[in-house]
Amino acid sequence: MPSARSDFAALLRAWRDRLPPADAGFTVTPGRRAPGLRREELAQLAGLSVDYVLRLEQGRAKNPSPQVVGALARALQLSRTERDQLYRSAGLLPPQDGTVNTHVPAGIQRLVARLGDVPIGVFAADWTLVWWNTAWCALLGDPSVLPVSERNLARALFGNGAAHALMLSIRSERGPDTFAASIVADLKDAVSRCPRDAQLERLVRELREVSDAFAHQWATETAAQHTSDRKTIRHPEVGDIHLDCDVLIVPGADLRMVTYTAAAGSEDAGKLDLLRVTGAGSATARRHKPRAASDTA
Repeated sequence: MPSARSDFAALLRAWRDRLPPADAGFTVTPGRRAPGLRREELAQLAGLSVDYVLRLEQGRAKNPSPQVVGALARALQLSRTERDQLYRSAGLLPPQDGTVNTHVPAGIQRLVARLGDVPIGVFAADWTLVWWNTAWCALLGDPSVLPVSERNLARALFGNGAAHALMLSIRSERGPDTFAASIVADLKDAVSRCPRDAQLERLVRELREVSDAFAHQWATETAAQHTSDRKTIRHPEVGDIHLDCDVLIVPGADLRMVTYTAAAGSEDAGKLDLLRVTGAGSATARRHKPRAASDTA
C-alpha cells in the first residue's frame, strides 16, 4: 500500500501535468513538450525553490508545512476538494471552518494572470499575499524572495522583519495613517470571524508586542472602509510613480484584490511599462533580499 508521502508526490506530479500553462499565465512556445506546467514554473508560482519542488515530487522532502501545501494548491488551481486531498496526503488537516481562507478560485487566478499590464495582488482576510502576477513583482518586488510567513501586508507595515525591510516607500494622498488604520480594522474583523485561526492570533499578538502604532490602533480604531486611493510609490529604478490603488472584494471567497493603474499615455503608465519590460522590480527585490526564503516556513 503506498505511503502518504508517495501519494502526495504522485498527486503533485499528476496535477502539475494537468494544468495548461496558458491558464497559469505562461506563454506557450512552439515545440513545447510539457503537457502541463514545468517544474520550474510550478516553483515560480508557489514561491518555492525548484530543488524543493523536485524533492517533494520524488518523495524525498519530509513534512511540508501547511503554508507550503497551501501555496502548491493555489499554484495548481485545485478545487477545494482537491486541495483538501493534497493536505491529507501530506499528513495535514485541511483548513477548517473558523480559519482564514487562503483558497484562490481558478477563475481569479486566470483573471490575474491575463491582466498582465495591471499589477495585481490577491490577499486573504489577514492580509497575507496569496497570489500575484508578474506586473506586481515588477512594481513592488518579488514576494517569492520572502519566507511564506512574511508575505503579509500587516507585517510589512508594522513588523520588524523581512517584509518590513523589503517594502518600498508608499505615500497615500489620504494621509499616512488612513490605509494602516483600514488594515488594523480588517484584522479585527478577521479575528471576530475566524476565532480558530492560530496563525491570525499569533500575527496580532506579535504586532501588538513589536509595534506601538499597531497596539494603539488596535485599542482605539473602529471600522475603516477601503476606498479608491491615489498613491505615490518610490521605486529605486524609475523614481516616484503616481498610481490609482483600488481594493476589490472577491464575493464568496473572502479575498481582496489590490490593483494599481495609471491613465493610458501618462508618464506613470510609461514607467509601469518600463518596469514590466525590464523586470526591474524583481531584480531590485533580489538585490535587497533580506534573507533566504524558507521552503518549509
